Amino acid sequence: MEKKRTPRNVTMGKLIEVIAAAPRILITGHTRPDGDSLGCMIALSHLLTREGHKAVGTADRTKLGGPGFLRGVSRLIPPSTAARKSFDLLITVDCASFERMPKPIQPLARTVPLLNIDHHCTNTRFGTWNWVEGHVSSTAELIWRLARKAGWQLDSIAAEALWVALITDSGRFAYDQTSPATLRCGADLLRYGVRTAYINDKIYCSFSRVTMELKKRAFRTLTIRNNDTVAAVTLTGKDFEETGGTKADVEDVIEIPRSLIGNRVAIFFYGNEEDSAETRVSVRTREPLDATELVRPFGGGGHARAAGCTIQEPLAQAKRLFFKEVDALLARDAEKEKAESENQPQKTEESKVES
Repeated sequence: MEKKRTPRNVTMGKLIEVIAAAPRILITGHTRPDGDSLGCMIALSHLLTREGHKAVGTADRTKLGGPGFLRGVSRLIPPSTAARKSFDLLITVDCASFERMPKPIQPLARTVPLLNIDHHCTNTRFGTWNWVEGHVSSTAELIWRLARKAGWQLDSIAAEALWVALITDSGRFAYDQTSPATLRCGADLLRYGVRTAYINDKIYCSFSRVTMELKKRAFRTLTIRNNDTVAAVTLTGKDFEETGGTKADVEDVIEIPRSLIGNRVAIFFYGNEEDSAETRVSVRTREPLDATELVRPFGGGGHARAAGCTIQEPLAQAKRLFFKEVDALLARDAEKEKAESENQPQKTEESKVES
C-alpha cells in the first residue's frame, strides 16, 4: 500500500492528534539502537501506556550494550515478534532512513501509518508524518518537548530513559549541538529522581570482560595518517565471533582514535558478524569538517560531526574507498583555507608601521 507522505514537519499539535487516535502503537528505533534510540523507545512506550494506549517498543534485547540496564527494557519485544502483530500506528525514533529500521519491521512500515521523529540532518523524511529537527542535541529533546506539550506525566522510569538518551547523544552536554534548551530538558528530567551517579557508572565506568577484550584488540589496530589528523581502529567479524561481543559492547571505541592530539577525522571500521562482504563505518570529525560528506557517497548519514555508513565491500577494499573520501575532504578543506587566506586584505607597509 502506497501511503501519502508529508515531507515537511507537521506541528506538535498534529502529532498529538495522530497519537491520540491510535489505540495500538509500535515504537521502533534504528537497528542496533544506541542510548538515544533505546531511551526514547522506552520512555515513549511507557508514557503512552500510562495514557491508555497499547504501546510497545521493539528491539533485539541481546544487543543493547551499556544502556541495556534501563528499567523498561524487559517490556521490549523482538522485531520478529512485533512484525506478526497488528498496530494502528508505527512511531520511529532516532531513525534517519527507512532502511535503518530493523528489517523485520520494514514490511509492516509499508502498510501502517508512520510517524517519524528524529534529529538527524540527513533524515530522508520517510514517514506519513515527519518531525525532524537536525539542530537539536538528541531525539530525547523532541520526545521531552512532545510530552510536555501533550501533558503526559513524566515519572522516574521515563525520565531516566530520556536522561540516558540525552547524555549519550550530547556527550554529557559537551557536543556542538548542546544548547540552552538541552540543559533545560536535562534540568526538568532531574526533578523526577534520575539516579545520575548510578547511570554514569553503568554507562561510562563499568565494562564487561568482552568489552575490555574488544577494546584491547581495537588499540592494536590503531592506524594514524596525515600528520596525526586522521586515525582509525578496526574490529573484524572474527573479533566479535571469538569474544562473543557485538557492536553494542564497544559504542565508545571510536574515542580511541579521536583522543589523539591533532586528530580531525576519527574512524571505526567494523565487520559484520554475519556477512564478510559488508563493512560498517563510524566517523567523527572536528570543525569545520563535515562527517556527512564522507558517508554520503556510500548511502550513509548522520550529523556534521558524527556519521556512519555501510559499505558493501570487504574490510580491505572498504578502507581504501573510505580513505579516498577522507583525502578528498581534507584536500577540499585545504583549498578552501588557502582561498580564504588569499582573499584576506594584505597590510600595507604603512599600516604595518602604524600597528
